[in-house]
Amino acid sequence: MRELRPVLIVAGLLAALALFGPALAPNAPNAIDIPNRLAAPGGQYPLGTDAMGRCILSRLLHGASWSLGLAFLVSTIGLVTGTLIGLSAAMGGRRIDWVVMRVTDIFLAFPDLVAAVVIAGVLGAGTGSLIFALSATGWMRYARVTRGIGLGLAKRGHVVQARLAGLSPAAIARWHYLPALAPSLTVVWTGMLARAILGISALGFLGFGVQPPTPEWGTMLLDARVHMRSTPLQMIWPGGAVVLCVLAINLTGDILRDALTERTEPA
Repeated sequence: MRELRPVLIVAGLLAALALFGPALAPNAPNAIDIPNRLAAPGGQYPLGTDAMGRCILSRLLHGASWSLGLAFLVSTIGLVTGTLIGLSAAMGGRRIDWVVMRVTDIFLAFPDLVAAVVIAGVLGAGTGSLIFALSATGWMRYARVTRGIGLGLAKRGHVVQARLAGLSPAAIARWHYLPALAPSLTVVWTGMLARAILGISALGFLGFGVQPPTPEWGTMLLDARVHMRSTPLQMIWPGGAVVLCVLAINLTGDILRDALTERTEPA
């Protein structure tokens, strides 16, 4: 349990930031203060203001709920979708396996962000389009991991016995496949959570994500781009928030992977 303590700490901090960040905001995120536009950090505005005089700290804290919350939703949708597809490939026989994996390979042939931008561009800018685009391009790694582990489990004695005993495929997946898949899928999920934060911020920066005036880290970068030379702090704050969160999640995923590997290695 001690080796997982950093994982729990980081998870708790990110969850607290997403849930309670808006309550810590010193000002309303969309309150306009034109006389103090582009103000330097200090006083009423600890991180300064943007081009419309809005408090950057307040927008960062409110944006955490959108960026982290949407990333959690997108990565979880990908987890469920990819796991179901991977199980169908592992348990459905050679023909289904071949078809499913060829479709997966086709999706993997396109870079995630490029495909997400195309899908969001076709559907139109908005939060719903963002969720669909990132979910549609984020299930393949779960499917490949599930399928790879599932094919090995299919030959195990307890799985063969369960099949001969007449258990339904759903029951076999529930009691024999999912417990064995959980550690590996958890590690994949942490990596995809970091990728989802980057994807949400990238789509927001390109104008395909959460729409203004809703505060989100990617849209904050888009708004600050015009004043990048005169007031670079406007871009540094949301950009730094994205980098720190992604770095923390990736490091946490490494610790989690090492801990789970040690537990599963034979003595």
